[in-house]
Amino acid sequence: MRIFDAAATRAALPFEALIRALRVRFAAGCVVPPRHVHEIATSAGAGLTSLLMPAWTEGGYYGLKVVNIAAGNAARGLPALHASYLLHDATTGVPLALLDGGQITARRTAAASALAASFLAGRNARHLLVVGAGQVARLLPEAYRAVLPIETVTVWARRSGQAERLATELREVGIDASASGDLEAAVGAADIVSAATLATAPLIEGRWLRAGSHLDLIGSFTPAMREADDACFAGAAIYVDTDEALKKSGELLGPMQRGVFAGTDVRGTLATLCRGEAKGRRDDDERTVFKSVGTALEDLAAAILVYENG
Repeated sequence: MRIFDAAATRAALPFEALIRALRVRFAAGCVVPPRHVHEIATSAGAGLTSLLMPAWTEGGYYGLKVVNIAAGNAARGLPALHASYLLHDATTGVPLALLDGGQITARRTAAASALAASFLAGRNARHLLVVGAGQVARLLPEAYRAVLPIETVTVWARRSGQAERLATELREVGIDASASGDLEAAVGAADIVSAATLATAPLIEGRWLRAGSHLDLIGSFTPAMREADDACFAGAAIYVDTDEALKKSGELLGPMQRGVFAGTDVRGTLATLCRGEAKGRRDDDERTVFKSVGTALEDLAAAILVYENG
């Protein structure tokens, strides 16, 4: 069994190749059972939540991501979340590789947003606004630049120091980047707004978005989380990564309950876009929204890429 630590996993997942792998896998499909959630009691009092996310292709590969969340880790000086990925032969069950789950999750998440933007953003989109400065947010400029002619990146974060640090890091690798303290102005100036935060109340208002813009919403993966207000969805062409987003994300559940849009108004998923069954952006003035919650299909595609090319 081969072992890929964080550095090796990251090195084997360049965005150009990863985005191509996701496009192929979404078009072809795979088996993705519901995730398992286990609550594990610990002697320290604060429990451990473990998520098991399987996926496989018939006669190909079988992968399992384990995500462990320990709320008490902050007091121990440790990150709250740890993840690992185990890849097997789907016919024999032989373990093939153990990979860093954190790198797989972060990079496939950013790559999925870029894949969606390749269908939904304007062809001449050159200005990207990143809302947030966490692990996924830091990867978004590189991922987007793999599919679009992004020339300018603006960063906004609740903590201005984090936005400034990320902008500085981007400039050090040759990207024209700056931090903004005015989210409204930054949204209004951007061709693409990509949000990767843990917000539980809307940060982005639809009235700030300009015609022809693309809004990418990553952070809301529970019913209690939201990054955008209802106006962001009104009159927009809405797409999701999978139909599961319509059941899990507060970003969508709230507006649907209030009649802003119906589930049947969603134009497509990444699978239907990649198979050509759904059409992406229809004209330069259309405003598009993409909401993702993540899927084990993406993890499997990334793990296979690492194993076969790492």
